[in-house]
Amino acid sequence: MTISKEQIIKYFKSGIKVKKDFKIGIEHEKFLFNSINNKRIDYPKVKEMFSALNEFGWKPIKEGENIVSLNKGGKNITLEPGNQIELSGEKLNNIHEACSESYDYLFELKQVTKKLNISIVSTGFDPISKLDEIPNNPKQRYELMTKDMPLGGELSLDMMYRTCGTQLNIDYSSEEDFFKKFRIVNSIVPVSIALFANSSIVEKKRSNYLSYRSKVWQNTSRGGLPKLFFENLNFEKYADFIIDFPILFIQDKKNYLPGNKYTFKDFMNGKINEIKNRLPTEIDLSLHLSTIFTENRLKKYIELRSMDTCGWDCLCAGPAFFIGMLYGNLEEVYNLISSWDKDKIINAYLDAPQKGFNTQLMGKDLFYWASTLLEISRKGLDNRDIFNKSGKNETSFLNHLQKVIDNRTTNADHMINKFSKSEDLKDLYDK
Repeated sequence: MTISKEQIIKYFKSGIKVKKDFKIGIEHEKFLFNSINNKRIDYPKVKEMFSALNEFGWKPIKEGENIVSLNKGGKNITLEPGNQIELSGEKLNNIHEACSESYDYLFELKQVTKKLNISIVSTGFDPISKLDEIPNNPKQRYELMTKDMPLGGELSLDMMYRTCGTQLNIDYSSEEDFFKKFRIVNSIVPVSIALFANSSIVEKKRSNYLSYRSKVWQNTSRGGLPKLFFENLNFEKYADFIIDFPILFIQDKKNYLPGNKYTFKDFMNGKINEIKNRLPTEIDLSLHLSTIFTENRLKKYIELRSMDTCGWDCLCAGPAFFIGMLYGNLEEVYNLISSWDKDKIINAYLDAPQKGFNTQLMGKDLFYWASTLLEISRKGLDNRDIFNKSGKNETSFLNHLQKVIDNRTTNADHMINKFSKSEDLKDLYDK
């Protein structure tokens, strides 16, 4: 079936769920280094690691003859451009389940990486490597992206090869529910950047940024925080947005072709000669949606993308923070942000990677807003009233963020304090 504007709107509507069926999906990326020489691992080493993970039930997925990802049940481990790896987790019911999933994955990963002299580094930006030192891999689409992405953003290659983030996928119960949640998550991007900053070291030096990853994403092709996202956005307007958005690449059978001279509208109008003017399918639509790199984006769910990767101490804290607000206390947080000025939000967004909590938004600093939102989230998690076998509810996952607020010290600050200027990464290796 080919795609029309009406079918795109219908695609978004098909994501609507009743509240009792809301799920949580977490994705998190990791850097992998050779423990002996502190260099990023190459593709042959990735293949060794992927092969070793077979003993835990992970099955290989190939592109041609090359293994490019692993699958187990509803989970996937995928390969990023610079051989970072990403866990895309199952759709789960609560933070307890999501955190257990991450724990099990990291346990398996560490059994394998230890044997292979691979060390895991959970930061938002590679603290050691120069761009030209990072090995690539044979995934086809990355070849095209490496060539075309820099044309639209000067730090696009840094994004591809030197960043890692944590993403959260959430559901909506109606078009209005989507609108409120999307307005919230875009409004609080500056707060998220400041609170989860964890990329202050670049090429073995202080970068003068707390989240250099966010700085990079602000200067990446196809990224940013469009003003459209603060308007009365609905499925139709988002459909218009993605229809007029340039194509990054086109999948033609088993091959990827460059698409940057076309918009998705050109595709819908049969104007792409390279694929004999065929019309897009839902697979093409899904691929296109996955190549829009804004701070948040819509698929059949909302994907939140503004958090730096962090270690175990805060891995579950980010999802808990957002779930408490968006699933447990939506109206309170929406009432808080609904009067915020979009230009002031965008100014704070641009300032937050460098200034962190000292960034100003609506007459107050981001430390104030982070503290306020943390309490709203805590109330929301209490409202959800979901307990684990030990009798703890989901608020326990906010402990890391409470420490950040109490000490006014983020992971980025800790990184600055403990990092040595030598090439010894031991202080940044995941414990």
